[in-house]
Amino acid sequence: MPQLAELFQTVKLPTMPEVAHTLIRTLNDEDAPVDTIRNAISKDPALTVKLVRLANSARFSLPRTVSNLDDAILMTGMSQVRTLALSACLNDAFPVVEGLDRNEFWRESMACAGYASWLAGHVGIDSQSAWLAGLMLRLGELIIAQNVPGALNEIERQPHLPGGRWERENHLLGYTESQVTAEMARRWNFPEEIVMGLNNAPDPMAAHPFSRLGGVLHLAELLAETAPHSKDAQTAIDSMPQEVLQALQADKPWLVAHMPDIDTFTDVATLH
Repeated sequence: MPQLAELFQTVKLPTMPEVAHTLIRTLNDEDAPVDTIRNAISKDPALTVKLVRLANSARFSLPRTVSNLDDAILMTGMSQVRTLALSACLNDAFPVVEGLDRNEFWRESMACAGYASWLAGHVGIDSQSAWLAGLMLRLGELIIAQNVPGALNEIERQPHLPGGRWERENHLLGYTESQVTAEMARRWNFPEEIVMGLNNAPDPMAAHPFSRLGGVLHLAELLAETAPHSKDAQTAIDSMPQEVLQALQADKPWLVAHMPDIDTFTDVATLH
């Protein structure tokens, strides 16, 4: 993809804090010591406060209030805390982009993350990796906006039809926001599974072999764009690309019966 290579010749990647690099290294290590993760996070007081607030958000519906990092780990699990910490670092690493509604951007990103985690659990892939990849999916648009003058207005052109951004980006640039995100993830040493899932999200059926995480991310982003305007779960699921649902061996009646409300995923205030 020559155009994407040219973009990254001039892109200055956002600076990730050391705690984020430590957490990324542990994503590939199922036996990473709990103390390594806890100690890395605890060195950043602002991040610790944010994690406690996230753990107390409606997303978790915990039986009691979380008051410190150890409580957050105990009540939500180390995997959740690590994922939430990385999401908070990513949010802080990217500046405000003029012309893009930041709250709406993160609201859709959180919805994509939530639907990705839900779908991943149903089809038997890691739900935490799917959640993190879903949250990251649109980050490439922020890089495009900063480095390709004039592109944002065309990319964000109304109406916002599901999948429309990918089509406009491909037509305008020859690559998509999620492929930019995939290249960032590769340069930040994220696990290859997440890199490939992000890269294949716009067209998972074109990947050989089929990208299961890419398929989950594709559907999750379409649901994040569709759900706010669908009258019911049946309509939303019926509008999904059937070949992707089939490739994932998803049970459509189950999806319709258990599809979460988008509002359960989109507490944007917790990221700030």
